[in-house]
Amino acid sequence: MKSKIIISIFYILFVFNSNLLSDEDNKTLKVGLLAPLSGPYSEIGNSLLYSLKLSLDEIDDKNVFIVPRDSGFNNKDKLNSAINELRSSGVKVIIGPIAYKEFEHVKKYNDLIFISPSNINPEISNNIISIGVSLESQLIALMNFIKEQKKKKTIIMYPKNGYLELVEKKIKNLNLNSIKTFIYSPNPEVLTGEIEILTNYSQRKRNLELRKKMFEDKDDEQSIKELERLEQLYTLGDVNFDSIIIIDFGNSLKSVLTSLVYSDVNQDKVLFTTVNQWFDESIFYENTIKNIYYPSVNYKEFKKYNNKYHEKFKIFPNEITILAYDALGLIYYAWKKNGKINSTNDFLFKNKIKGKIGTFSFKNGKVTQELEIYKTDKKKFIKF
Repeated sequence: MKSKIIISIFYILFVFNSNLLSDEDNKTLKVGLLAPLSGPYSEIGNSLLYSLKLSLDEIDDKNVFIVPRDSGFNNKDKLNSAINELRSSGVKVIIGPIAYKEFEHVKKYNDLIFISPSNINPEISNNIISIGVSLESQLIALMNFIKEQKKKKTIIMYPKNGYLELVEKKIKNLNLNSIKTFIYSPNPEVLTGEIEILTNYSQRKRNLELRKKMFEDKDDEQSIKELERLEQLYTLGDVNFDSIIIIDFGNSLKSVLTSLVYSDVNQDKVLFTTVNQWFDESIFYENTIKNIYYPSVNYKEFKKYNNKYHEKFKIFPNEITILAYDALGLIYYAWKKNGKINSTNDFLFKNKIKGKIGTFSFKNGKVTQELEIYKTDKKKFIKF
C-alpha cells in the first residue's frame, strides 16, 4: 500500500510541475504548497497534497496550478530553500506553513502571501492569514450557545500545561475575564481531588449522610419513602455552576469528564461543553457522559470530504487537510474576484465566505469561523 501511495504522490508532483512548465500564459494562478513531503511528518504533508488535488479537481480551471515543495518540519534551511524555489517559479500565494513556530521566519518574505492551516493566531498579520479552527472561534460559538441555554454560572476549565499562557491570553482577548476559570493538573491522580474541591464533593456527601440520619429511625410511610429516595443518591446539594467549558481533548478530556461524573455533577442541570473534537468517535465510549456539546466544522461536509478523499486515494485524510482544501478555494475566489492577488488586503472580503469547514468572516484584521454546535447522543453526532 505504501509503495502505491508513493507512486501516486510522485505522479501528482509530475502532473503539477508538467502543467506549470507547459503554461506560459500570465493569466494563471500558481499556488505554492509548503509541507513536510518527506521525513517523519510526511504522512501529513502528503495528505495535504492529496487534499489540494481534490480541491483542484472541483475548481476545474486549467489556469490554476499547484506547486508543491518539501519544507520539512521546523527545518529553517529546508523551509528557506522551498520558499525561494516557489518564488522563482512565479508563485505569489502559498498554502503553509503548517507550524505556527515558523510564522516569524516566513514574515521576512513580505513579497509573498502565506495561507496557513494553523489555528494558533487567527489574525491577518503582515503577509500571513491563519484559517485554522481557532480557539477564539470556538469560545465565541460556545458562549453564544450557553447564553441561548440561559445558563449564567459558567466555568472555563483548562489544564496546567504548555498551552496555559496561550489559553489565558485568548480568554483575556475575548473579554471573558469575568467568567470563573479553573486550572487543573494533567495528572489524573491529582485531578480527581481537584475536581472534588471544585464541586464541593465532601460537603455534599456529608449533607446526604446527615439528611439520611433524619429519617433512619422513623417508620412512617413518608419518611420511609424519603429514605429510599436518598439511598439512590450519592450526594445532596447542587454545585455552584450550571455550565462548563473544558478546553482539552483526548484522554485528558476523558479524565476530566470521568472526575466530574464521579463527583456527582448533575448532568441534567449542568451543561457540559468542550472544544477541539473533530468528531472523535472515541468519545462515544465515555459511558459516564450523557451529552457533551462542542462547536465544530460542518459535519456533513466533513464526512462527505473524508469519503470523497478515501474513494479517490484509498486512505483517510488527516483532519487539517480539509483546511488546505478550503484554502485553495479561498485563494481562487480572491483571484477571480480581484483579477489578481497582491497582498493580504485582497482577502478582506465584506461578505462572508462559505467553505467546507463552515463560514469564514474577515473583519478587523481577524479570521473567524462561524461554527455549528454538535452533541454526542447514542453514538451519533447530532447538530444541535
